[in-house]
Amino acid sequence: MEYNTTRNYLIMKEYGRNIQKMVEYLGTIEDDEERQRNAMAVIELMGTLNPHLRNVEDFRHKLWDHIFNISGFTLKVESPYPIPTIEKLRARPDRLPYPKKYPRNRHFGKNLEMIIDKAVHEENPEMKEGFTQCIGNYMKLAYTNWHKESVHDDAIKAELLAITNGQLEYHPGHTSGAAAAPANFPGGSGNVAGGGEQFRSSNKRKNFQQNKFKSSNSGGNKSGGNNNKHNNKYNKNRNK
Repeated sequence: MEYNTTRNYLIMKEYGRNIQKMVEYLGTIEDDEERQRNAMAVIELMGTLNPHLRNVEDFRHKLWDHIFNISGFTLKVESPYPIPTIEKLRARPDRLPYPKKYPRNRHFGKNLEMIIDKAVHEENPEMKEGFTQCIGNYMKLAYTNWHKESVHDDAIKAELLAITNGQLEYHPGHTSGAAAAPANFPGGSGNVAGGGEQFRSSNKRKNFQQNKFKSSNSGGNKSGGNNNKHNNKYNKNRNK
């Protein structure tokens, strides 16, 4: 019997031992034409054993690279693609240039620092104030998510002044005039004002419907009471 411990190393396990033996046999064929013909047959067999490669772009290019890899890059056949080399296979990739800029305030994140820089360099005063209000609101939200408790507006105002060296000043609850965000800005004054009007109108409509429901119930109860009195009087007269 032949054990796996006595066999050579299986280079690509997804193709199995038999494919590797076929590729090793190709290296023993002396006739170039016959070796080329048998190599094409092995390529077709490799594609049949791995149908998932057919959905990959240039799958035949991969099959040719695999057959050269299985042969240890010693197979002498003509390939329709550039023949790979062992140096290219074992070449180490270039080192990735990781960012070396660390956020100054990690509890707020790096994106908030980018928005703060954009707000500081904003020339339009209305847009700059709108950015400031949105930044302050986000800081309050981040504080609530981390601490699970409310934070005073003065603390957010003081911290934003400290982060920006006094260049941005947060106005708590100020949503009109120059302190409001532009109407086309997400959460701007136009949206806030419109939302407030819709909220007040919806409350008025809800209160009107509740009062109407109460009045109808009170009228129904009164009429029901009169009907009960009439029925009791009728029953008494009938019993007499």
